[in-house]
Amino acid sequence: MSVVGDSAVRARVVLSACLLVVICVLTSAAQAVTQYTITDLGTLGGTASGAWALNASGQVVGGAYTPSGVDHAFLWESGIMQDLGAPPDLWSIAFGINATGQVVGRVETVSGGYDYHAFLWEDSVMRDLGTLGGTESEGLAINAQGQVVGIARNAREDWRAFLWQDGVMRDLGTLGGASGGARAVNASGQVVGEAKTANDRSHAFLWQEGVMQDLGTLGGLYSFAQGINTSGQVTGYSYTASGYPHAFLWQNGVMQDLGTLGGTRSYAFGIGGSGRVVGYARTANNEHHAFLWENGVMYDLNSFVLDGSEWELLDAYGINELGQIVGNGIHAGLEHAFLLTPIPEPSVVVLAAVGVAVLVRRASRRGRG
Repeated sequence: MSVVGDSAVRARVVLSACLLVVICVLTSAAQAVTQYTITDLGTLGGTASGAWALNASGQVVGGAYTPSGVDHAFLWESGIMQDLGAPPDLWSIAFGINATGQVVGRVETVSGGYDYHAFLWEDSVMRDLGTLGGTESEGLAINAQGQVVGIARNAREDWRAFLWQDGVMRDLGTLGGASGGARAVNASGQVVGEAKTANDRSHAFLWQEGVMQDLGTLGGLYSFAQGINTSGQVTGYSYTASGYPHAFLWQNGVMQDLGTLGGTRSYAFGIGGSGRVVGYARTANNEHHAFLWENGVMYDLNSFVLDGSEWELLDAYGINELGQIVGNGIHAGLEHAFLLTPIPEPSVVVLAAVGVAVLVRRASRRGRG
């Protein structure tokens, strides 16, 4: 074989090997679970805090202790935790936030008492949303249209699922029983939660256009829907035939068991637009850990936090379209709210591609020489 021919063969061999490397790197990167940086959201001067929801802009809401030991609703943004307030010495907590920064939650109504009312906070003003004729209510979620859902007592003091819009609180009914609660609402006005059936068992429901649909269970007696995304995928938890609660993903009429982290229990609370689910589950050691479920696999979030060795992530409650996750964990012995932010894809893929281009160019020169 001529020198030129031999060089050409070597060039093809090098090219093939390099392409194989790139394919392996790309495949590995595609299959790798995202890593996260963690941000401690702090407190309002007290010892503890908890995060319950976030929006697409990364604004986070929850509750945190003040120096006097009172829990107040907060709005966290860009490193600053804002106290949303409450009457003096009273308690409040925020559970939901929409894209425009409107916040919903509950606020204590009487000093020293235990009655709460749902509130809507916007432009630094906290508005009482009232009840369904009873003593208490809680606002748990709000969509971009300003529709608020939650639970409220009626005149009989039964807890009921409600939808509040334009100053009117509407009772969404039940599945044949006496009580229920709404937990989430998407941009289309679809509402999910749980309601009692005629035989007094709580079942997850999907409410839309005035009709409440029973989503069933995973073989057990009870189920509870906690989140819904723009595609109508629903998540929550249901008891299985073995009697333990498992996180589920419901879509197209089918409820899928998401499993656990090796233990007996799991609970899902938030779902992103791509169907990723967050919550918490028991591990094989019976530890209580936050999880992320995607593409059929449940991951312990404690394993994917960069420089997170000082944290134990206990639970996750919300995930946005950027993949950011909020929840609660133990840090330096105290329970604090956290925000996880995905780390951009590793540059190794780009470097591999550049390396291949250089090798191919050299091989081509040798082939011509």
